[in-house]
Amino acid sequence: MYAYVETFGCQANVRDSENIMGMLAEMGYQITSDQSVADIILFNTCCIREKAEQKVFSRLGALRALKQRKPDLIIGICGCMAQQEGMAALLRRKAGHVDLLMGTQRLSRLPELIAQIRLSGTFQTDTSETGAPPEENLPSLRRSPYKALVNITYGCDNYCTYCVVPYVRGRERSRNMDAVLEELRALSRTGIREVTLLGQNVNTYGRDLDPSSSFHALIQAADRIPGLRRVRYLTSHPRDFSRQIIDAIKETQHVCRHFHLPVQSGSDRVLEMMNRGYTRDYYLALVEYIRRVFPQATVTTDFIVGFPGETDEDFRDTLSLVKEVGFSSAFTFMYSPRKGTPAASMENQIPLAARKERLALLMRAQEEASLAHHTRLKDRVVEVLADEISGGDGAPCMLSGKTEGNHSVVFSGEPSMLGEFVPVRITEPQTWILKGEAVC
Repeated sequence: MYAYVETFGCQANVRDSENIMGMLAEMGYQITSDQSVADIILFNTCCIREKAEQKVFSRLGALRALKQRKPDLIIGICGCMAQQEGMAALLRRKAGHVDLLMGTQRLSRLPELIAQIRLSGTFQTDTSETGAPPEENLPSLRRSPYKALVNITYGCDNYCTYCVVPYVRGRERSRNMDAVLEELRALSRTGIREVTLLGQNVNTYGRDLDPSSSFHALIQAADRIPGLRRVRYLTSHPRDFSRQIIDAIKETQHVCRHFHLPVQSGSDRVLEMMNRGYTRDYYLALVEYIRRVFPQATVTTDFIVGFPGETDEDFRDTLSLVKEVGFSSAFTFMYSPRKGTPAASMENQIPLAARKERLALLMRAQEEASLAHHTRLKDRVVEVLADEISGGDGAPCMLSGKTEGNHSVVFSGEPSMLGEFVPVRITEPQTWILKGEAVC
């Protein structure tokens, strides 16, 4: 029996897919990359932007003929898209060959739902929102033997006006700190060298626990786990990224000096309409403090352009912020209206052509900033966790991986370096990657 799992969206979805594949493996399925041989096909979906939904429906349409040839094939939708109100009825209307709809809070029910489909041949769904503590000890098939994603919170309480996450993943729920730390210890014992702590807003970790805990306490405890060389975290909300957290990181050895702080806009007016809870000056002061404490820190961000009511002046504020901060990289997006969010019904929706033009201008500005940042790394020796390899059969062996600052580095080396922290001299800085050579 073969199972095909395709993941859309963020690293939280990637982590959910690792649990999904773990449960399928326990059921006797072998994971395959070939849809044509699969006995079950699951799409773990994202609905943050309209394009992601369109891509899923396109994939489903392409599977209609395969389902006709293989009537026993199970096709399922999991994740955030499944959690949207009315999705079951929409699927029955647009993609009646789908057998399973499973939301974000009941992953453990997957084996039961599959068994019900096999037994009855009827459509099965579970998109209930339990509000219960996060499920623990689900089986997992992790993608890498060297790096691991570890959930610390689920859901979100921020309610940014453009975002559907609180509606599809529920209110914020923190895992018990002892459970998180035990998972980190177990991963370290298996040879994992780098972990990324995951949450929609990791900075508010533990506020909902009884007794309450804190993110800075968690990262300091994680830092002390033997064998873990790097501790990362995603994502930080600038409003809650306090100086206390920065000072706590300073006291650690293994928490990476990479600060991903999604700013979304450089305009105070737009930030207020987005319900972000901070101003441009607040954000700049936060970055200034980070760089005062960590002069070599890497700062990255996210931007949304074309938010309803965004003027040319607002957009110029965003462009100027790119230059003022000098982000090493940024994820840049056009605003995408999402049903049920306040922004979707706001006046002055920006035309698609204007959104595309602004996105192109922003990307060009960020490319210049990224290249300038990378150029400063030329001839420097950086430490890279080599986690991918290519070449062989006469071709040079090339390895790739990330620095502590989350720079992507490609370098020539030896197969024995895979999974190791390798000193690499940067020889060719480019806009998106750094090329280098291993320092023997």
